[in-house]
Amino acid sequence: MVEGPLAGKVAIVTGSGSNPGLGRVIVLALIEAGARVAMTDVNPEGLERCANEAREMGGDDAVLPIVADASQLADAERTVQETIDGLGGLHILVNNAGINVISAGLSGERDQKVWEIDPHAWARVIAVNLGGPFLMSRAAIPHLMAQGWGRIIGVTTSLDTMIRGKNTPYGPSKAGHEALISAMAQELDGTGVTANVLIPGGGADTNIIPHEFVQRRDGLIRPEVMAAPAVWLASHASELYTGMRFSGVEWDDSLPLEERIAKAGAPAAWPQLGRSSGSISEREQRLGRR
Repeated sequence: MVEGPLAGKVAIVTGSGSNPGLGRVIVLALIEAGARVAMTDVNPEGLERCANEAREMGGDDAVLPIVADASQLADAERTVQETIDGLGGLHILVNNAGINVISAGLSGERDQKVWEIDPHAWARVIAVNLGGPFLMSRAAIPHLMAQGWGRIIGVTTSLDTMIRGKNTPYGPSKAGHEALISAMAQELDGTGVTANVLIPGGGADTNIIPHEFVQRRDGLIRPEVMAAPAVWLASHASELYTGMRFSGVEWDDSLPLEERIAKAGAPAAWPQLGRSSGSISEREQRLGRR
């Protein structure tokens, strides 16, 4: 059994069957920190390859691969139950699964304008990127609240990507996911369950960006930047922080924690822009740092 800050913890990481992928990196980081992980993906072959890599690190008992579509209610509920039954509990949910119209094979064209997008492609991206986090959270939260401890981590994207033209429905779907995290953090305040956002901090070298579109990958962010902040967010050490967004590329383990958070963190969903949010300092005290 691997010892570490997540020893005894059980996690679910959705969309963890792609290499290179953010989910795969997060799984390996959580296992290295001592957690056991249920890995989910719609691609059985990719999922099994990534699960085998995780088994080599943590042993056969550290991994539970589940072929599931997070955007389907029955699959979300089944994933949570199979995790509890198979790994003996559930403490951490990482809503990472995400697609865009190109990577999912929903359209062969890029840079489409809103009025050019196939409605079926729009619906599918929204279902996975926003519906999936809702359904998975809905299935997991009753268990997390009942035990009085839990961590929900949502993988979204930068504001520039959310609002960039010719990037729909991916951008709006991630904006919705971030708003969902912010709302959940408020509703979960005081339960022992936190909800935070983790982003790479820019375009990452994963399969969601096809090689035919970006052939030179050295300018993209390495997925490994997600590892250290994911472990921290999943641990007891992050208990004072909820409703926050953290950037992997800005996370610096060499800095003291307060400086690290000041550099890499901010309130999720930009509440300072809202009229009804009160002052940003008040909200940070209430949600970002309890």
